[in-house]
Amino acid sequence: MVQSQRFEIPQELRQLAEENVERARQLYLRFMENVEQAMAVWSAPASDMIAPGFGEVRERAAELAKQNAEAAFKLATDVANAKDLQELLTLQSHYVQSQMRWYANQTEEFGQLMATAFRHMQSVPEEHRSRSVPPGSETNSGGQATGGSAPKRSN
Repeated sequence: MVQSQRFEIPQELRQLAEENVERARQLYLRFMENVEQAMAVWSAPASDMIAPGFGEVRERAAELAKQNAEAAFKLATDVANAKDLQELLTLQSHYVQSQMRWYANQTEEFGQLMATAFRHMQSVPEEHRSRSVPPGSETNSGGQATGGSAPKRSN
């Protein structure tokens, strides 16, 4: 009579994996602190004047990135604690299914935020929008400096 043998992951290997996940998590948290500091500078009041509505998009994108990373770290921790191959495969399958649903929801939400931001941007007078050319350095169609504002285009 053949018995199905269950492959068990050794406790030492699970402990090592869990420690590595925790180290990676700590590095990630430090990285995110630096990203948040950079975003705080980027999110200065002037940027909302240049592109109103995009501050919310930027903030939500950062939140979604954090949530995605947290979900990945939770999976890594659960995988590190899996006692056998079947549990590991079940965890992976559930994670992939939940992430697919989550990504679909995030994509829809992000699309709505972008549409709202674009509508807000269109309602801002053109002179208050971001300029790709520094003031005073515009050129005319011949490539010569005009020294002032470029002529407005008629639509």
